[in-house]
Amino acid sequence: MAALLLAGCGGGGGGGSKGNDKIAGADTGGSASASPSGSATTTTGRPKIAFPSDAKNVFDNWKTGDGVEDAVLADSALSVNSVDEAIFKGSTSTKALGFYNTGKALSDSIAYVQGYIKKHHTWIGETRYFDAKVSVSGAKKAYVTYCSDESKSYIKEKKTGKVKNVPTTADSYVLYHTALAKNAADVWQTTDVASNRGAKECQP
Repeated sequence: MAALLLAGCGGGGGGGSKGNDKIAGADTGGSASASPSGSATTTTGRPKIAFPSDAKNVFDNWKTGDGVEDAVLADSALSVNSVDEAIFKGSTSTKALGFYNTGKALSDSIAYVQGYIKKHHTWIGETRYFDAKVSVSGAKKAYVTYCSDESKSYIKEKKTGKVKNVPTTADSYVLYHTALAKNAADVWQTTDVASNRGAKECQP
């Protein structure tokens, strides 16, 4: 997820066009916790998240080896994926969106997805999430910061199939700050997201 951010959605648009339309926080992949394509869920009762074949979120090294921290990171990645799935499906009523997001993060993500729906946009390519840092506060609160690389993801017009190939710039990289809370079902829901497009910390 422009810089709205809901924990990181994938349509970066190669040069940040995606980010201007997205919320951060919705993708999964890599060696991190969810599946690279954003389609896997492992715990019983959790909604399955499915991505189209031409889009992927990659989460590089989203594991610390600590059980609690890894659970936070896994659900943070699924939060990101849930936002992107809503964009792909063109609906804010998906099961995963309200499962992994709550409060301000949920309302912001709904508004973010609606922006895509109104413009008849989706995205293709690959968004990479890296340099994740997690801090757990007590038994039910946590904070995750991470970067996204949207240089290989692009906005696509659904009606025409036209892809907006935007050159890579500093705005293709976004820094996210997210807050999470553990609910009664032991799911770490994202409660708030803030983003800084073009952040120096995330530049290659």
